[in-house]
Amino acid sequence: MEFFKIRKDIPFMKNALVFNVISFLTFAAAVFFLLTRGLHLSVEFTGGTVMHVSYAQAAELEKVRTSVAGLGFSDVQVQNFGSSKDVMIRLPAQKGVSSAQQSEQVMGALKALDAEATLRRTEFVGPQVGEELAHDGLKALGVVVLGIMVYLAIRFEWKFAVAAIIANLHDVIIILGFFAFFQWEFSLAVLAAILAVLGYSVNESVVIFDRIRENFRRFRKMNTVEIIDNAITSTISRTIITHGSTQIMVLSMLLFGGQTLHYFAMALTIGILFGIYSSVFVAAAIAMWLGIQREDLVKGPVRKDEDPSDPNAGATV
Repeated sequence: MEFFKIRKDIPFMKNALVFNVISFLTFAAAVFFLLTRGLHLSVEFTGGTVMHVSYAQAAELEKVRTSVAGLGFSDVQVQNFGSSKDVMIRLPAQKGVSSAQQSEQVMGALKALDAEATLRRTEFVGPQVGEELAHDGLKALGVVVLGIMVYLAIRFEWKFAVAAIIANLHDVIIILGFFAFFQWEFSLAVLAAILAVLGYSVNESVVIFDRIRENFRRFRKMNTVEIIDNAITSTISRTIITHGSTQIMVLSMLLFGGQTLHYFAMALTIGILFGIYSSVFVAAAIAMWLGIQREDLVKGPVRKDEDPSDPNAGATV
């Protein structure tokens, strides 16, 4: 399915150096903000108090959030838990204030809004648990990166594997850079979004790499730059359909999903946009500079009795 078909190949690789310089500067800025400002970690990572409050009717989350924030608690997380009548409240740890004192203050404010508010349970999440979550999250990120490298090296060629991993890490660091610069809250949901972006971004790279491999078989008179330009141009319609549909859904979560889904959707939005950019201008360009050529992807010589116009002529892949 295609919305349109571009007849003339767009010379993407002609300006590859310029776009990659821009990418490098953006990447360097993201690293700088990560080192100087750091991530604003949520309660899941830093520790704090978790409260489960029940109401007789559906809870109004915005009023609950405003009431709790009015007590002086920053970075409060308020969301439904199981049903619209149950609310989970996460409070960051405060020096000199116990978990019991925090829950008493919050319940006092909530009962002033609704006398039927009932505290079901309260528990303290220590910083040690947060450290374990951070460690497990980094481990998961490492396993995903390693898995992608092995998959691409087996399916294509090591040059494509290196190019795709550099492009994917480029996307991840830039997402983290945005969160560090604006000091947006980094939670487990955001970490999940980053892992999703890794898989989503590599899918776009695989589509382009697949087309490059096909082009090496079909167009033996084209050089590598022309092959790559043709591969990217021929997949533009597919890219617009796929990423446009996904972005509509993500924007719906960003605009209408409320505070709970806001930063999750924000991470996905940044990741999708930069994922398209990196697949075209970073991954393909790096593969080109690494010297990818027909012999890397197509095994065996071309027989003289084969028809050059035959798209299946040549060696098997």
